[in-house]
Amino acid sequence: MQGYIIRRLLQAIPLLVLVTVLSYSLILLLPGDPVLTGFTGGQQTLDPVAYQARKHQLGLDKPLPVQYLLWVGHALQGSFGTSALTRLPVSRDLEARLPVTLQLGAAALAVALLLAIPAGIASAVWRNSLLDRVVTLLAVGGVAIPEFWFATLLILLFSVKLHWLPPIGFVSPFTDPVQGLKLIAMPTIVLGWSGTAVLARQTRSSMLEVLRQDYIRTARAKGLRDRTVVLQHALRNAMLATVTVLGLLVGRVVAGTVIVEQIFSIPGMGRMLVDGVFNRDFPVVQAVVTIVALAVILANLLADLAYAWLDPRIQYR
Repeated sequence: MQGYIIRRLLQAIPLLVLVTVLSYSLILLLPGDPVLTGFTGGQQTLDPVAYQARKHQLGLDKPLPVQYLLWVGHALQGSFGTSALTRLPVSRDLEARLPVTLQLGAAALAVALLLAIPAGIASAVWRNSLLDRVVTLLAVGGVAIPEFWFATLLILLFSVKLHWLPPIGFVSPFTDPVQGLKLIAMPTIVLGWSGTAVLARQTRSSMLEVLRQDYIRTARAKGLRDRTVVLQHALRNAMLATVTVLGLLVGRVVAGTVIVEQIFSIPGMGRMLVDGVFNRDFPVVQAVVTIVALAVILANLLADLAYAWLDPRIQYR
């Protein structure tokens, strides 16, 4: 097992290099000058001497390969450089924004798991029933409806019409539980709904396939209750495919935070990434992209390791 984990981590290194190189290269195609952004918001000219001094300070006067290698060296030491806009260490912004995105993403994944798995099981057990049709309709809606439109509808309903929830902002639930839960409720629903739809459909399909297997018929022939057959015999095998989708869902949730944090004015990494792209803030963009790539890689590694726990026949060498 340890050898497998080490190999997977080593295999992730070329992927991280590719992701960081692509992100660094693509942001160069955007219009604007990051040096001017730090001084005047990119709207005015700057004294040539001050311009060159600032460019040298940011390391932008060096060849692109050298700039990238210098960034990699600093990143390996835990330093992502200095923001061209705020002139503060990027790591300081990450320390403040990363917990916000982690709380939002964890809440969305928790909602997806708590709703999708029971819904998928019930939909498979009572196939073609009214419950199955309702779950299918909601799942299709969750996949088809854009997150920005769904978020707008929730704000109009719960904030404008009913005045139940505040429309924007963020307070950690650990600091103020009541206000924190109110502020995170709508963003969690928006992020969690699409994930719930995908997981519910996958759980239903996997359960239907498992329930047709011979060992399930044997278990029922022995007189076991349906609840025991479904939860103890069928569910564990059906979860293999669901775990795969769950690993991929982490990337989808992270991508969704970019939109959701903008709409609900949440000071997380998604909003930090958007601001970095608009301002051509290279260190910020590189730092966020690297952390997101690491999160997706680790999530898929954990999903692969979960296979062995769900099915003891699977062994990693």
